[in-house]
Amino acid sequence: MFDKWRKYSYAAQKSQRGKILWICCCFLVLYILYNVLTSFCFSSRVLENSAMQPGLRPGDRFLFSSLSVHSLLSDMELFNRPLPFRRGNIVLVNTEREEKPGVPLLFLDGLVRFVTAQRVSLVEKDEQVYIKRIIGLPGDELTMTNFVFRVKSGADSYSLTEFELSDILYEVAIPHVPAFWDDSIPFSGNMDRLVLGEDECFVISDDRSNTNDSRTWGPVSVNRITGKALFRYWPLTRIGMP
Repeated sequence: MFDKWRKYSYAAQKSQRGKILWICCCFLVLYILYNVLTSFCFSSRVLENSAMQPGLRPGDRFLFSSLSVHSLLSDMELFNRPLPFRRGNIVLVNTEREEKPGVPLLFLDGLVRFVTAQRVSLVEKDEQVYIKRIIGLPGDELTMTNFVFRVKSGADSYSLTEFELSDILYEVAIPHVPAFWDDSIPFSGNMDRLVLGEDECFVISDDRSNTNDSRTWGPVSVNRITGKALFRYWPLTRIGMP
């Protein structure tokens, strides 16, 4: 009897449509909020290799702040904004410059990322995004001896080690170098003087062995740095600032 009332009653059908509409509106609001937060505010990343050892380990999960707004304002040349990161910060680096996808694809990608909790993306290739440490800012002069960098900022007349210039404490893994490696090899442990351009940064791995970073890529554009690590939330035993 109750089922027939729901089937033929206008009030019951209206109530049912109202519930469906409410559910759809909630889903739409969550979807829009999710896309705004992940596109312009935050993103979650997993370190999938050992390039940042000993301080960071494979499987560590981080919350990154997005630098999309800063990049957009820089592209539009609306403001001369200070850089949103400092020496020693853990950052996300996108090494591939691709054509920006159209709005329909971005909308569909947002939906896919929403329902898969950012595990699947239609426009972003995970292998192009790396977690690195930034040690050189625009205008800096860098040299490397025995895998340790010395940095001289444009305003200083002397250079200091990367550790002295960083507000963040971190360790590096110094590898054993084969005797036949000379300074022409990026992983030899030594690097001649390099001066960064006004839009260039230098990013490096904490594991100073043969891992790809600015030693092989060269300096990266500021706009290629798409995120800054806020804190590590997994594993719980090592939660905190990276």
